[in-house]
Amino acid sequence: MTPTDTATALPDRQTLPAEERHATELAFLVAHDEGPRPPGWLLTPRSVITFVCGSVGETLKLPKPHETLPRELVIAPKFVGERALVERCVVTLAGERGLLLVGEPGTAKSMLSELLSAAVCGTSALTVQGTAGTTEDALRYGWNYALLLAQGPTPQALVDSPVLGAMRSGQVARVEEITRCLPEVQDALVSILSDRRMSVPELSGTDEAQVAAAPGFTVIATANLRDRGVSEMSAALKRRFNFETVHPISDVDAETALVKRQAVAAVERAGAAFDVDDAVLDVLVTVFRDLRAGRSAEGWDVERPGTVMSTAEAVQVAVSLGVATAYLPSGDPLDLVPGHLLGVVRKDDPSDHARLLGYWDGPVRRRAEDGSATWRRLWDLRENLR
Repeated sequence: MTPTDTATALPDRQTLPAEERHATELAFLVAHDEGPRPPGWLLTPRSVITFVCGSVGETLKLPKPHETLPRELVIAPKFVGERALVERCVVTLAGERGLLLVGEPGTAKSMLSELLSAAVCGTSALTVQGTAGTTEDALRYGWNYALLLAQGPTPQALVDSPVLGAMRSGQVARVEEITRCLPEVQDALVSILSDRRMSVPELSGTDEAQVAAAPGFTVIATANLRDRGVSEMSAALKRRFNFETVHPISDVDAETALVKRQAVAAVERAGAAFDVDDAVLDVLVTVFRDLRAGRSAEGWDVERPGTVMSTAEAVQVAVSLGVATAYLPSGDPLDLVPGHLLGVVRKDDPSDHARLLGYWDGPVRRRAEDGSATWRRLWDLRENLR
């Protein structure tokens, strides 16, 4: 294959939004469940839960043949977590109440927000990324200044924010990292979530002076527990959200399967095959879970590092191992694990280096002494942490 052919074969986007990535499943579920839907919803609440959590291995069948869809389909799980959590989220959104997903970094809050938005209204694109520099315009509206200078404040010169666009169309608006926004910016949502309309004083006297939310409009926001107090939410805004905490994955097998699945997909996007042994992934996930919990599976105490040892970080290390194995092969991928772990734990506090060494001198050494060849090899690699 020539370089030109290779370039032609490459996809035009690295990743696709959930509504495009899972378009067949969404269309299938629309046709599969013809039950009642809340106003403006693409799927029934029951089908939204199935889309997010999967059909648990059950093969779903369409009630009647469809020209472009398969007659039968197993819906794959996309969020690894409590089904009850997803059910509460769906009930919140069906009641047109704001939903706030909180949790430690790397617990898939943003992914859950994206999946819910795609299933409820067919798009996850109406998104505001919260930062310290986010202005109120990002939650309300802005102006096309060329038209504003030429015509003055007119409806044509108004530039909708993602939130205002969601209000007009009756869709879900997403606000990522809401606690990173300044309090006065956050509070722009108070009247929107309570009154379900947005005032545009500059257009006073016209039909556009107030924009009422169409049925189906609501807001999903996310916030990291590590950011609590960065920009504390006002009591008024908190009352307009239902809070749901997204916890780390509790089941080790489910977390390992997720890490492998996402790492395989990422390495394949990088143009290579994933060739890391399951034993290496098992060790990697075990180390992350031990350091995250402060206790090993055997019950041995572990000093937790200050950084969050999240599943998302484990995926990134697995991806690095896969890419290195594919493009820079130099032996056993297990040999690379200590260096990548050191890079993870020292992100927030350099003194966490000592905590990682303590983990090596504790659970890693004890497992090596118990006769595990893999952990013995990992113990022999302790010098790579210096």
